[in-house]
Amino acid sequence: MGQNETPQAGTLLIANVELRDPNFRRSVVLLCEHNERGSFGLILNRPLELGIADVMEDYMGENFPLHWGGPVQTNTLHVLHRYGDIIGDCAEVADGVYWGGDYEQIKSLLATRQIDPSGIKFYLGYSGWGEGQLDDEMQGNSWYLAPADARTVFEEDAERMWSRVLRRKGGDYAIVATFPQDPQLN
Repeated sequence: MGQNETPQAGTLLIANVELRDPNFRRSVVLLCEHNERGSFGLILNRPLELGIADVMEDYMGENFPLHWGGPVQTNTLHVLHRYGDIIGDCAEVADGVYWGGDYEQIKSLLATRQIDPSGIKFYLGYSGWGEGQLDDEMQGNSWYLAPADARTVFEEDAERMWSRVLRRKGGDYAIVATFPQDPQLN
């Protein structure tokens, strides 16, 4: 299952079935930035039992669920959304998927229901790699790659995301998607 792809913004990093790091085991990471200085991404399939109202000051709207973006700076808040035409200061990282934005504007848009909550997700912390680190992990086959899309980011069930994304890749990846989490229990 060798791959000739290289990571870039808008790529999904899918944890290799053998990756045992508890931070990334069976994770799907949206890579938001990748360059010679390093990489930044958000884990898409780790929901938390906290809501946005638990961490955002002066937020009076609906208490949307939070997700764990990764082990780096877990006291920071990040956002992915579909509203690049409405929310300022954001960057498109995949077709129809925007990263960041003006948080005061986001709070206002949510409180006044001017945007559909199903098109926005909040993350605590992020996944980061220093210069060359992700490239080294790619050489070590720690990650499978797939293009990101808005459906995966906003609509895919977190619990099934890892296996579904692998199945969509087809071939040997679809077989890997069926491996049990703990082969000893098989």
